[in-house]
Amino acid sequence: MNIDDSKAGHNNGPSMATGVRFRKLCWNKARAELLPKLPIEVIRRRVKRARELGLDYKSYASIRATSGHDVVAFLFSSNALRLLKKNGRLPADRVAKLSALQRTGRLVAVNAPLTPDDMTSVATKDGIELNAVIRAPDMTHTWGQTRSLILTALDPAKLPADTVVAIGDTALEREWCAAGRLAGYVSAQSYFGALSG
Repeated sequence: MNIDDSKAGHNNGPSMATGVRFRKLCWNKARAELLPKLPIEVIRRRVKRARELGLDYKSYASIRATSGHDVVAFLFSSNALRLLKKNGRLPADRVAKLSALQRTGRLVAVNAPLTPDDMTSVATKDGIELNAVIRAPDMTHTWGQTRSLILTALDPAKLPADTVVAIGDTALEREWCAAGRLAGYVSAQSYFGALSG
């Protein structure tokens, strides 16, 4: 067994090479200069917008930084809305959150055995306006078919995919974000548990 003498006893501690501190200082300064310095008015507007969307500011800022756009609509799964059977009702917390949304489209992808008509009927009873309701992609759909189905929800309003955020409850629904090239994904637990005020 050969042991490399230069590595023997090395515990990956801080480098003892000359100039490390200076290089680290330069790196940190350059990185800080790259980060945007937003005026306080812009930050206040974005905090307000996050509240209108029912998102915590950290999630909203992350989605906005990744996509480069504001959130224009949410694509909810019927699972995320907890509508799991025919003739069911939306839970009160879901109704409250959907009703409180401002300047945001509400799209829904309905999982079988429910139909888009079932979802529309339930939403109407609760006084919630939905912009589009589609049948959700399932495990039998290819990646391309999943993409096509997701984009069908965006089509009536001609929404750019990178302005729509998926709110889902399963790993399959998380994949909608990548397949449809959406702005982001937020779990139902995180979204409906987030502070809206």
